[in-house]
Amino acid sequence: MYKIWCNADLGPKAIEMLQAGTASHELRFSDQKSANLGAGGVDPLMDGADIAFGQPDTKQSMTSASLKWIQITSAGYTRYDRDDFRSTLRTRGVAFTNSSTVFAEPCAQHVLAFMLAHARQLPQSMQAQLSDHKWNYAPLRTGSRLLQDESVLILGYGAIAQRLAELLAPFRLSLTGVRRHVKGNETIPVVTTDAVDDLLPTVDHVVNILPASPETNGFFSSDRFSAMKVGAKFYNIGRGTTVDQSALMAALQSGRLGLAYLDVMDPEPLPSDHPLWATPNCFITPHTAGGHLDEDVSLVRHFLENLARFESRAALKDRII
Repeated sequence: MYKIWCNADLGPKAIEMLQAGTASHELRFSDQKSANLGAGGVDPLMDGADIAFGQPDTKQSMTSASLKWIQITSAGYTRYDRDDFRSTLRTRGVAFTNSSTVFAEPCAQHVLAFMLAHARQLPQSMQAQLSDHKWNYAPLRTGSRLLQDESVLILGYGAIAQRLAELLAPFRLSLTGVRRHVKGNETIPVVTTDAVDDLLPTVDHVVNILPASPETNGFFSSDRFSAMKVGAKFYNIGRGTTVDQSALMAALQSGRLGLAYLDVMDPEPLPSDHPLWATPNCFITPHTAGGHLDEDVSLVRHFLENLARFESRAALKDRII
């Protein structure tokens, strides 16, 4: 029997599923609920726990002698992506997993929706319906495009990018992924970050799924936007801090960049008077790419699947450490 601590912000259906799936263990619910993007605080209830599910405090996770496995309820793990955290967990043999599998499908579908919406001129049609009701037949019909034969560069080739590549395959696009270390088992051509600057002038779509880190802070700079093909499309479902937003706005205003679809910004929530809202050809969704009906149920289902693997000593899904 394991002692399982949870501070995930779950609804009744997800709680019932978690309780049923951990009936043979001791389940402790923290009073300090934490959303996927939140940082959980120190909680005495976590002391003595074998397993943590949610968003545990980083320092407490490192000092808790009993912990054997941590699963967080987000794909991103920036606050845990530290040398001291990794070293401590490795030394003590503590497993660390995220929930990338849960968010791969909705995030990939979100990017595909962005691409298709622009290719088929949907925002322009909706704008006409919401404003002057003008029948823009000629410009919208001739402005509509097919995605086939265009090229896509995907930065951050993890679970989300892999699913996106699968969804884009029927559209016959040319796909290239970018990751820090090429594993050799990728299903599309993948290069390291060093090749990005050479590829930016050649591609039609740039999809940013980079996580937040000191290395990626401001990665998409003025120089990189200037290097992109004129009219290229930029999509960001990674983190807002990876983009120099002033440079992005300048690239859109000059026409160098054809459009930007953004699901993440810096800061969040984006203030109502922020100039990004009014920047031409900039389309914004409020960090909803990973969202879907019964998201918390999906997170619990993923945890329970990994719990069964943990009990049987099988390989854990989405393992980081």
